[in-house]
Amino acid sequence: MASQDWFDKDFYKVLGVSKDVTPAELKKVYRKLARKYHPDSNPGDAAAEAKFKEISEAHSVLSDPEQRKEYDAIRAMGGGARFTAPRAGGGQQGGFEDVFGNMFGGGGRQGGYTFQQGGFDDILGGMFGGGGFGNPSGGYRGYGGPTRGRDVTASATIDFATAVHGDQITLQTQDGRPIKVRIPAGVSDGQKIKLRGKGQPSPDGGEAGDIVLTVTVRKHPVFERDGLNLRVRVPVTFAEATLGATIEVPTLGGDPVKLKVAPGTPSGRILRVKGRGVTTAKGGSGDLLAEVLVAVPSHLSKDAEEKLRAFAEALPKENPRSDLLAKARD
Repeated sequence: MASQDWFDKDFYKVLGVSKDVTPAELKKVYRKLARKYHPDSNPGDAAAEAKFKEISEAHSVLSDPEQRKEYDAIRAMGGGARFTAPRAGGGQQGGFEDVFGNMFGGGGRQGGYTFQQGGFDDILGGMFGGGGFGNPSGGYRGYGGPTRGRDVTASATIDFATAVHGDQITLQTQDGRPIKVRIPAGVSDGQKIKLRGKGQPSPDGGEAGDIVLTVTVRKHPVFERDGLNLRVRVPVTFAEATLGATIEVPTLGGDPVKLKVAPGTPSGRILRVKGRGVTTAKGGSGDLLAEVLVAVPSHLSKDAEEKLRAFAEALPKENPRSDLLAKARD
């Protein structure tokens, strides 16, 4: 704000309040005007934007006790006078020279005034015990519109299926407000989701803050995440693995699918089901990976044990660990 503006502008009139307005009344009036003239409420309206800047400027001065005191003193001192350059050959009545001439017992210096390194702000800063009206970041204190509300951190624990497929959940805010949150498909454990505009409201009619939500995903008793893939361990019998079989494999939230186990399938082999993994909102898609685990029976009947021994005698005399032992010796 130019220093002369404090002489020129009646900030009380801009906000439509009296000079003895209380801080609470001032805040209430400003918030009402800010909502009315905010650019977001008046897109493309240059007049509304100008009015919004004007009331923001007025509020920034009057809401600061120190600035308000300085402003009132300057207005009382100058009586609404404007800074005007003196005419050639003589001072101009009622202008800048008269204001300071009266203050310091003189009629002003003919020919004009020159201010170095900060000019009028520095003079007034010295008069009122301050360092001028500017702030270290440039511009003037408070100028720039309403304050944005604070961001809030929160956490939520969701089911495995909700994380994979996405869903809408309801959260309770610190002040007791229920808010609905859309969990995107494919969210992972520990991921942060930003909920725009759901945080603390602005204290003066500006934009609300955000909620930064950290998601914790409950473990599933059957499925595990592996990137965009889902993993499941599927037991098969010794006979199924040896002779081959068609088995059923579960899917997350859907009907089981049938997979063919080839004869001689070893434990640990992965059977892949395309497109039955995690599908994200951005179009990514994973698979279902079924890991074969050969189940060994813990109890055999006498008859089954005798037949198994006969089967073992009929097998080729091979040691499946021979390669492992040989590599270990190298």
